[in-house]
Amino acid sequence: MERQVKVPYEDALCMAGFGKYNLLMLLLCGSIIAGMSFEIFSVSYLVPGSACELNTTSTEQGLMAGVPLIGIIATSHFWGYLADTQGRKKILTISMTISFMAGAMASLSPHWIVLSAFKLVSSSSVSGAYAIGLTLLGECTPRDKRNLFIILTTSLFLLSTGIMAVITIPILPLTFSYYIPFLDIHFNSWRLLDLIFCLPCAIGAVGVACSFESPKYLMTVGRRDEALETLKNIFVLNTGKDRELYEVDSVVLDEESATAAKGLWASMIAQTVPLLRPPLLTNTLLLAALFIIVFLGVNPFIVWLPYIINAFMTSVQNGDRDMTICEMIRSSSNSSAGADNHASCSVNAFAMTMVFSINFILAFLNIVSSKIVSLIGRKKYFIILQVCVFFICNSLII
Repeated sequence: MERQVKVPYEDALCMAGFGKYNLLMLLLCGSIIAGMSFEIFSVSYLVPGSACELNTTSTEQGLMAGVPLIGIIATSHFWGYLADTQGRKKILTISMTISFMAGAMASLSPHWIVLSAFKLVSSSSVSGAYAIGLTLLGECTPRDKRNLFIILTTSLFLLSTGIMAVITIPILPLTFSYYIPFLDIHFNSWRLLDLIFCLPCAIGAVGVACSFESPKYLMTVGRRDEALETLKNIFVLNTGKDRELYEVDSVVLDEESATAAKGLWASMIAQTVPLLRPPLLTNTLLLAALFIIVFLGVNPFIVWLPYIINAFMTSVQNGDRDMTICEMIRSSSNSSAGADNHASCSVNAFAMTMVFSINFILAFLNIVSSKIVSLIGRKKYFIILQVCVFFICNSLII
């Protein structure tokens, strides 16, 4: 058997095969994405569920719903920097662990401000999980399967918000209540729901801790021997063969290796400043504008969709069919605030089923869209999609 030296990283990764390890990484990344989604968008279900006990007004509920997004905006860059300098595995393990702990503590909140504070911590901790998780998955997947795995993971992100609605249906209507004297709170269904929502973060943290570091990251920071050992381990898991049968003796990376950090602040500046200077400045501004537009449209939709549909269906079932959607939402909020009736702070099962159906359709359309992109190209598809959305929204307004 002829041994190969100075094999390009992508070729070495393909020679490690495709199999059990890659499927396990897909499941792990799915758990990470689900954990992030569950923590960030859990407020969509906890806000109406906790309204009776915490006596929250519509303004306070709006603040609670917006807090996780503040955490994402404030800390995403920081987590990305840490992942590039300290490693994907280490940072993902830390972030998912902190998010789980903060999410679990949120279930014991005696006040809506305390709940918001814990949700701010949990969302801030998990804000970089999506990008870091996809990076880890992409760097460990052969190039011919990479796009498929990224598409599946993105679709899982969309589907996970619908899965949350399905979980809510049997949990939130439960009527048990256990008094905790030293906190002066009653542990009830919405607190149990919060605990369930933070479990994927715990699963993700354990899974990442037991996985391999990205071999590409190891190559980037100059740890070439460790990268080669990791590729050999991947080869063994994928093929079931002896590690000595892996035909690569050394790997090279067609990218510059990272220089050693001189300090936290200096290193962060070194990582960030090139993005704000030509020739990268134009692309940075363009991507920033696109992300702002996307997040302004998508995130409020995901956060408030369960609340809006629940308010609509509740009003319809109560016979208030002549009200506008805004009046239905206002009526639902007013009936929940300060109410003693557990049913008034529960959710409509049919509404939650609709939420799941909508998110399932979005996940399916994401797979279809990805197929179209492969046929006509990203830029052309993006332009066509935005034009279609503009005309649809314009026709609805008119």
